[in-house]
Formats: sequence, structure tokens, C-alpha cells
Amino acid sequence: MTTKTKAPSEALLLEIAAKHFHSIETLETRNRDRLDFHDVAVWSIRAALKEAFEAGRRAA
Repeated sequence: MTTKTKAPSEALLLEIAAKHFHSIETLETRNRDRLDFHDVAVWSIRAALKEAFEAGRRAA
């Protein structure tokens, strides 16, 4: 028997990204380097990944 999990919504992922990476306005590809690539600190990436993981865990 398999357990079906519900992935975090795109809106939640954007909320997490915007919270941790202030220069990110969308997670859509815009085909412009200055809009699609961002300099971010590793601790910000770690915090965002932890928050996204927890959101997924809660949704399960």
C-alpha cells in the first residue's frame, strides 16, 4: 500500500522563496540572466530548504 503525499503549492514555494531571497519576485523562467540568476547566501538557501521540507512534511 502506498501513501499519496500532497506537494507544497506553487504559491507556498514562492512565499518561501520571497521570504528568504528578497530579490526574487517569481519562480517563473523569464529568460533574462539578471532576472533568473540571483546571488544568495548559503545560509539563506539552507533556511529556505528547511522551510520547504517542513511544509512538505506537514502536507503529508
